[in-house]
Amino acid sequence: MTDVDTALTLLQNKLRRQILERLVREPHYPMQLAEILGVSQQAIVKHLKELERGEFVMKMKVPSEKGGPPRTIYSVQQSMSLRIDLGPDLFHCEQRTLPAGGPMRLSNRLPQGVDVVVNTISGRKKISVGEGIAHIQQIGEVLENLDRQRDALIALHQHIRNRVSAGVDSDFDDYEQRSMVHNLIEAPQTRIDLAALSQEFQLGKTQMSSLLEEVQMRLERQLSERAGHIVAAPTNTNLRYWIGAFGTKSSKR
Repeated sequence: MTDVDTALTLLQNKLRRQILERLVREPHYPMQLAEILGVSQQAIVKHLKELERGEFVMKMKVPSEKGGPPRTIYSVQQSMSLRIDLGPDLFHCEQRTLPAGGPMRLSNRLPQGVDVVVNTISGRKKISVGEGIAHIQQIGEVLENLDRQRDALIALHQHIRNRVSAGVDSDFDDYEQRSMVHNLIEAPQTRIDLAALSQEFQLGKTQMSSLLEEVQMRLERQLSERAGHIVAAPTNTNLRYWIGAFGTKSSKR
C-alpha cells in the first residue's frame, strides 16, 4: 500500500494526474497516452514506471491486434482517498483506504439516500449508460451534502483549535511546553511519544520528566481556573494543592 508521502509526491505532477485520469476509464498503451496527452512516449513510459513503483498502476502483456509480439498495457491498481485540511490552527493530512466488497457488503456503511441504488444494481454485472449516469448523479448529490457537512465540521474544529491555541500561547512559556501540548491536542487518545520529543528537543531524561510535570501542572491549572470546576476531595488528597484550594474557594461562593 502506498504511503501518504509517496502518494503526494506522485500526484503533485500534473502529467501523472492526467495519466491516471485516463487509466481509471480503461487500460491504455503508452503510445495511446502519448498521442492523447500530446507528449513523447518516452516521457509517458518514465511516468508510468514511477506510478508502477508507487503501486498506483500495474502493467500486463496482451496479444497484439496486428499479430506482432505482445504489447504492454497499464491500468490503475489501487483505490484510496487523500484528504488535506490546511488553515490557521489546522493541518491534517490523511490517506484512507476505500472499503472492499460489492454493493450489499457496503450497504451497512452507506448513508441514507443510496439504499435504492444498492438494491437496484446488486447482482447485476452490467447496467446501461443512462441508468449509470442517473445513479452516479444521485450518489454525487449525497456526496456533496456530506462534503458540505464535513466542511462545516472542519471549520468548527478550526475555531476550537484557534481558541485552544490562544490559551496555549498565554499559559505556556516555553516552546517545548507548547509543542508538547499541541501534540496532545492533535492526538488526544494517543500516548505522547516522549522518546521522540526528547530527541526533537534534545533534552535528557531528567529534563523531559521536569517538562512533563510542568505541563501537567499547567494543564490542571487551566482546567480548574478556566472551566470553573469545583473539586471535592478529602484533606489528604493527592491533587495539586491549588486545585483543592480553588475548589474550596469556589464552593463558598
